[in-house]
Amino acid sequence: MNRYIQLVLKNCLRNRRRNMLTIASIAVSLCLVGVLMALYRALFFGGETTPGQAVRLITHHKVSLTQDLPLSYEEKIRQTVGVKAVTSLRWFGGVYKDERDPKNRFARFAIEPSQLFEVHPEYRIPDDQKLAFQKQKTACVTSKALADKLGWKLGERITLVGDISPVTLDLTLIGLIDDPDRTDVLYFNSEYLRDSLPASDTRRDMVQQFRVEAASKEDVPRVASAIDAMFENSPAPTMTESEHAFLLSFVAFIGDVKIILAAIFGAVTFTILLVSANALSMSVRERIREIGVLKTLGFASREILGMIVGEAAVLALAGGVIGCTVATVLCHGLSAATRHSPGFLQTIRTLGVTPLIASLDLVVAVMIGIVSALVPAMSAARTSIIDSLRYTG
Repeated sequence: MNRYIQLVLKNCLRNRRRNMLTIASIAVSLCLVGVLMALYRALFFGGETTPGQAVRLITHHKVSLTQDLPLSYEEKIRQTVGVKAVTSLRWFGGVYKDERDPKNRFARFAIEPSQLFEVHPEYRIPDDQKLAFQKQKTACVTSKALADKLGWKLGERITLVGDISPVTLDLTLIGLIDDPDRTDVLYFNSEYLRDSLPASDTRRDMVQQFRVEAASKEDVPRVASAIDAMFENSPAPTMTESEHAFLLSFVAFIGDVKIILAAIFGAVTFTILLVSANALSMSVRERIREIGVLKTLGFASREILGMIVGEAAVLALAGGVIGCTVATVLCHGLSAATRHSPGFLQTIRTLGVTPLIASLDLVVAVMIGIVSALVPAMSAARTSIIDSLRYTG
């Protein structure tokens, strides 16, 4: 056994430039495969939810996220059995200072101050700041992460120039939220936005969504079904879903993500299979005469087959280890970069290469090596001693 292992390792180091390039190409491909598997896990199996997220639901228009719901729905939702708290919410786009600066792009929501911290119990804020937010119509609160990024202090004057809504809001920062997710978000009084809109504007009494907190995790499915059944035959039917499912709905805008990821995975695997097979075929052709010598010395065809396949497996495994390591670093960087982002990017904040993903990545690498080596290895093993020694390349 030792002599076989020694021959395999020596052959791996035989043509170092070509083998290093082969390992590099496998590493790049397996890195992409690892990132794809980590992304799939983060999107669809993922994410660890906080206690607040586990009982929080989002109610929006059934047809489209851009269509509004009547504000009058709120009281009916609040009376639903199993609902602990509910608040209306409207996205306010607008422009803060120079919109070309990426730092000035953050989530801005009009919300009911009295209900914000009921629906988001994970938010921590001093009681005096919470009370000021409820009493002062032009007040706003923001996450500490956003305040630190933009250098905001308490008492800061923040002007938002509307684009969708034809209003300009002059806000005063009176509170900083300690958000465990450290998202970049700003909340202001929905009453201020309503009063700023023209009296003829139909959006005064409309909202984009309701955030609902169920009394317990067990109540979540029943509450969601009850809310949607209540408005099923109304002019504005609703869809109520978990916060994680709601964030994933934004991902669906680019198409069937599962099929897209599977297609990329298949294309990458097939491509690297061809590259690996070509490199191994070249290596085997260069050693045809040597294989004839090995057979003359008593090596059986199955032993030669095993050595060639073993060589391919070692090269592919080396590429897989390097690729998996790079994928781990990339996933960590992507997770850190999106950790403070609002919207669907929050779904990949748990992006990472788990032990299971790493194992699967290495299994794929070894399988690529074995499959790509089978044809040239079987061809070499079947070549007779006379034909091998006669071969001139």
